[in-house]
Amino acid sequence: VARYYNELYRKGKSSLYTADNVAIVGGGRLALTRLCCAMGNINLGHFLPDYTAYAELLSQFKAINSIPILLDPENNFRITLRELKREIVGRGLSALLLSNPCNPTGQLIEGEDLKGWVKIARETQCTLVLDEIYSRYIYTQRMAPTDAHWRIVSSAQFVEDVDKDPVVILDGLTKCWRMPGLRMCWIVAPRSVISAVGAVGSFLDGGPSLPMQRALVPVLNPKSVIEQTIMLQILFSHKRDFCLRRLADMGIEVDSPPQGTFYIWCDVGQLPPPLNSCWGFFRECLKEKVICTPGVFFDVNPGSRRKLNRYETFVRLSYGPSFKEILRGLDGIQRVIERHGKVRPRQESSTALYSGGD
Repeated sequence: VARYYNELYRKGKSSLYTADNVAIVGGGRLALTRLCCAMGNINLGHFLPDYTAYAELLSQFKAINSIPILLDPENNFRITLRELKREIVGRGLSALLLSNPCNPTGQLIEGEDLKGWVKIARETQCTLVLDEIYSRYIYTQRMAPTDAHWRIVSSAQFVEDVDKDPVVILDGLTKCWRMPGLRMCWIVAPRSVISAVGAVGSFLDGGPSLPMQRALVPVLNPKSVIEQTIMLQILFSHKRDFCLRRLADMGIEVDSPPQGTFYIWCDVGQLPPPLNSCWGFFRECLKEKVICTPGVFFDVNPGSRRKLNRYETFVRLSYGPSFKEILRGLDGIQRVIERHGKVRPRQESSTALYSGGD
């Protein structure tokens, strides 16, 4: 894992990752659990909306004071560097947890912005815990002709000193390598952090199977990773565009098209009742054997401390399945909308994108 990060992100840098900077863990949730056990009594910031499991995780650790930071949909669910530093300093944050690219919005921090995030973490000594589990599902490369074939995003590129910069990276085989059942994840961080999560793991879970770890070493070969990333991004960008066009035809708003992940964050508030709420949309889609995730689940609210529920008009759709299944699901959503009122007529151009297979 250390060699993988050094070859992809740290060529020419004097500070390189070693095995002392890596912990292998049996899944992403367990990696986060280990980190929280090692954190102690701190103020931890997290964003709204973000990954649903963060709420379940943080509700179990009473010593961690979780502080929500609301992202403005008018700003494409993004935060400026100036606002970021103000939140860290003003709220006294010792750590900040986020997914990048973001699940559910698909918004991405990359390039100079990501470099700025790492710099602010270094200056404020606020630990960035970056869940980079979708780091190869990136679609912004099409806007940059000099980098048009593939792109992988990681904060590892902007770390100056691997043992001093407070940057903790989580990734694994579940999404980018499409091996969810193996439950294999890693934490890349300063060696002091790895020492702490290793101590936690010694009594919490004992670590994943050693034969399985050894068997999976070949999949981290940078050359094969790049080859697979090119194919993955071609396929998933095609599926992304297909879904966005069909949803637009149906009158479902996507104000912030995804730059990463394989999710679309949709606002159904303009649809006729009962489809204009996440739960109404969810229940009606079930009748067509189509499932989506209601937006309220991404209003990360550990212990249900806040009474106000946001994102009641949002749902998360996935274009992770095969094209055949995506088409079946979108056709089901179309029938649901047609049963309840007006729908924009579907254009032939959108269905022409479907090639009939994966």
